[in-house]
Amino acid sequence: MTNLATCYIGVDVGLTASKAAAFDAEGREVGVVHARTPRTSVTAHRHDVDMTGLADTVVSLLGDLAGKLAADGYAPAGIGVAAHGNGLYPVDASLRPVGPAIASSDSRAQHIVDAIEPEAARRLAAETGSIPWAAQPSVLLRWMHDAEPEAYAATRWALSCKDWVTSQLTGVPSADYSDASAFGMVALDTREYSPTALELVGLPAGDLDRFPPLRESGQVVAGLSARVAELTGLPEGLPVIAGCMDCVAATLGAGGRAPGDVTIIVGTWAINGVVVPAATPAPEVTLSALMPDAGTMLAMEVAPTSAANLDWLSTASVPHRASAGVPAADLLAEAATVAPGADGLLFLPFVNGAPEHPAASGTFLGISAVHRRGHLTRAVIEGVAQYHRVQLDRVLASGADVGDRPWRLAGGGARSEVWAQIFADVLGRPVRRQLTSELGARGVASLLPAALGHSDVPWSVSDTDDLCVRPGPAREAYVRQAEVFDRCLAGMSAAWSEVERYRTAGFEPAPTSDGR
Repeated sequence: MTNLATCYIGVDVGLTASKAAAFDAEGREVGVVHARTPRTSVTAHRHDVDMTGLADTVVSLLGDLAGKLAADGYAPAGIGVAAHGNGLYPVDASLRPVGPAIASSDSRAQHIVDAIEPEAARRLAAETGSIPWAAQPSVLLRWMHDAEPEAYAATRWALSCKDWVTSQLTGVPSADYSDASAFGMVALDTREYSPTALELVGLPAGDLDRFPPLRESGQVVAGLSARVAELTGLPEGLPVIAGCMDCVAATLGAGGRAPGDVTIIVGTWAINGVVVPAATPAPEVTLSALMPDAGTMLAMEVAPTSAANLDWLSTASVPHRASAGVPAADLLAEAATVAPGADGLLFLPFVNGAPEHPAASGTFLGISAVHRRGHLTRAVIEGVAQYHRVQLDRVLASGADVGDRPWRLAGGGARSEVWAQIFADVLGRPVRRQLTSELGARGVASLLPAALGHSDVPWSVSDTDDLCVRPGPAREAYVRQAEVFDRCLAGMSAAWSEVERYRTAGFEPAPTSDGR
């Protein structure tokens, strides 16, 4: 019988797509499968997730991947899961959903955050490294307490997305430090759950018992259950680790481990993180997540303001009931033919809103008769880069120590040459493109060799100079654009609020022709 080569499986559950990928002992991708992440409803402020459909999707992906690996001569040694942080995946004592999950892009509970006193918010940030915001589990648990008291009463475990998936693979509830710290629920000095986030929203400290015991990201939770083994063809008892938040996983996958490393992820969410010492006082950023290395954490500014805007344009560019949009590669090719600045067209990249701008919506400014789809695409990708700059400026102003190394650029912005050049020009910094397609899956899978006692040598990444993009001749034009972008952004609040009132108003039906 031929000896099978060892590989490690990473699952990355995004808001729009879910992936399962396998990597060999050197961290090279040896197999990957994709599926769309199921959703039950998406309105401007309510983003629900079908929990059962999501778990079934991951199990199906693992079955497809297991077949590919067996055919190619690989034997999986373990599984790790990464997924979006925050949001709320509530289950009962039998690990059954008590209703749909709430995604991290949801803003239905913004009114609860608005009621928190600024001094109390600063207290949470000083203790945990994260500020209160609408999609934190504590805030959403309070929303559930008020709006759905029966579901609140039935909730035994308040899980993150990756903890929900892990529970369905193993039958065991779990939590890791990266997710829980990004919730604003782990005191950085003690590395234990703190009731502060619950206190701020008026929930009892006893609700901490709804959150599973904390584990290191690489700690084995349990083995793969017999049910999932039968469904996937993977071996029963295959070790499953606690896993980590996708921001941390993607940073690890891109090679961001050392203090001062900056990683920019251009995905559904904009992730702008720098690795800093895990200590108080934390840098004043939106959220901080503890890294698998106990001495470091990832200080981040994040928002759903990145590549999702290009996805929107892709679908908006086709007839209303078309099942697929224009391929992003086609849109980016058109954008490459348009000069920097898109002939005066600006885009504010808020098709999914933003925690710091509660009423914000996607906004084109300066449209004229000369603009075509290529201009729209150019404006969208420039606007995404400019808002990454705004967020990175906050990270830099927070006191985070940033190294001199090129900043790592990952996701859609890295895979497109034109977009990568825009990022370098807008940021005024060299950026090194990370072209591995499944960084989140790679990052969480990279924890498995050490967890299983196979190797404690981190997987390497490509740091060759030919992947480094430096600011070019358009840098000056983007400095001028940044000034206009910032002034427009500062002046949009009243207009966005007016549009929000219009969008949410209850309108009377128009009268019929006979006056009724």
